Amino acid sequence: MTSPKGPLYIGFDLSTQQLKGLVVNSNLKVVYISKFDFDADSHGFPIKKGVLTNEAEHEVFAPVALWLQALDSVLSGLRKQGLDFSLVRGISGAGQQHGSVYWGRDAERLLGALDSGRTLEEQLSGAFSHPYSPNWQDASTQRECDEFDGFLGGVKELALATGSKAHHRFTGPQILRFQKKYPDVYKKTSRISLVSSFLASLFLGHVAPLDISDVCGMNLWDINKGAYHEKLLKLCAGSSGVDDLKSKLGDVPEDGGADLGKVHRYYVERYGFSPECTVIPSTGDNPATILALPLRPSDAMVSLGTSTTFLMSTPSYKPDPATHFFNHPTTPGLYMFMLCYKNGGLAREHVRDAINEKKGDKNPSNPWANFDSVALQTAPLGQKSGSDPMKMGLFFPRPEIVPNVRSGQWRFNYNPTKGSLTETDNGWDRPLDEARTIVESQLLSLRLRSRGLTSSPGKGIPAQPRRVYLVGGGSKNKAIAKIAGEILGGSEGVYKLEIGDNACALGAAYKAVWALERTNGQKFEDLIGQRWREEDFIEKIADGYQKEAFEIYGKAVEGFEKMELQVLKQEAKKNAS
Repeated sequence: MTSPKGPLYIGFDLSTQQLKGLVVNSNLKVVYISKFDFDADSHGFPIKKGVLTNEAEHEVFAPVALWLQALDSVLSGLRKQGLDFSLVRGISGAGQQHGSVYWGRDAERLLGALDSGRTLEEQLSGAFSHPYSPNWQDASTQRECDEFDGFLGGVKELALATGSKAHHRFTGPQILRFQKKYPDVYKKTSRISLVSSFLASLFLGHVAPLDISDVCGMNLWDINKGAYHEKLLKLCAGSSGVDDLKSKLGDVPEDGGADLGKVHRYYVERYGFSPECTVIPSTGDNPATILALPLRPSDAMVSLGTSTTFLMSTPSYKPDPATHFFNHPTTPGLYMFMLCYKNGGLAREHVRDAINEKKGDKNPSNPWANFDSVALQTAPLGQKSGSDPMKMGLFFPRPEIVPNVRSGQWRFNYNPTKGSLTETDNGWDRPLDEARTIVESQLLSLRLRSRGLTSSPGKGIPAQPRRVYLVGGGSKNKAIAKIAGEILGGSEGVYKLEIGDNACALGAAYKAVWALERTNGQKFEDLIGQRWREEDFIEKIADGYQKEAFEIYGKAVEGFEKMELQVLKQEAKKNAS
């Protein structure tokens, strides 16, 4: 293989279970990848799936020194593959969102004095006031979340200010709990990084500022004002005070492509980086994912894995307690809209298995064949004629976030003419009717919560996404793709996106390319969009907008919203009794 010529750019992905370094050239072609699996490759850490747990307090956390070990290993792996580090012009990264790193008083001195003859782990393990970083799976902060949710008057007010209601994993509630549980350690903490800015700090040799998008995952950043929320800082800071917490958090550059400085000499001397190699802000893993496409305004990405995630780039800021809004990681004036559901593939698999059981045909080579066939043969919403009620349901093998309800199954018939809703199994051919219903249920929830964030793509066409991109295991399912187009629309169609598990690292690498090769005022979407080869990554797999189907599902959205509200009221009554 011919060695690639420069300039080159590295995107890192520091996730829960691994660190990955991915190198691209100016044309966005991947030329090297190096990985470090925390469980398989680390030594000295009794971790499982990248983390440690304290079940008594619902804590999930990772040893920060593990990440130091991983970075030297990934860089060594790239060197063994033949990467000429002197050709690397820029570095950026993606970090698991909401994790926090607590630096001690000696942090800046230790970062600045790195010796290229010794590993990062040897030199920086003592740089932290607290050796662990809370992981996004941590659920220890219910009390603190309640404080955040009530502090500004309610969850709607908190979401309006910060883009989200309080969640266990969010960094504000985590810091509040930390300063109460470890008051002496908190006082000795000089700076607090997110995982993304921690990664940038290692390369800079001093503590890096937080990223303009990732800072929105804290419940501390006032998105409208573009500054920390003074009242929420006061809640979080405790007796140490707001000014102390502000100094711990540091400034937040507005430019997602800002030049944070040159790489520290440690990397020049140890690996051969150019002294002119520039460090660009690292962002969160979800913002990095939307940069891997790159999404244009009103494009939607639906991740159909074990859970379901919906990402959209939008100029509309319309926060709600059920959703997440972040500043866009590269483009001022745009926001990243996100929905997270615990139930996705697992719920669909339950219906699939029941159908295979009923038909006595499990077809191991294609276990989804019966599910797909039944779903496509079933009329939309189970309506064999327009006068039939619409069949709707909620199918949650796990407790759900959106809506916030226990695990369970609920089935309803909805009459759109009368607006009447009846909880019943009557007229349901179970489990066959459920193949289409479960897909419709998941997609109607996305349409309900994303409406108002898109614009009309043309005269006489209702507002909808420009394109719908499906990723994850469910993207291979043609029945799901067809129904996605009917419900969500997509004026240019429904596409399957194949970027494997490289999305975060790719997005980070593309961010570095844009930051250092953009012309004055050139947007990320324009520069990367010109160089990104669609044919290498995407395939159109279904039609998008179809007028009749889109209108029918528009009526169904109203019934779906009523159904969710009714289930929530019923469950609240049960819990109160």
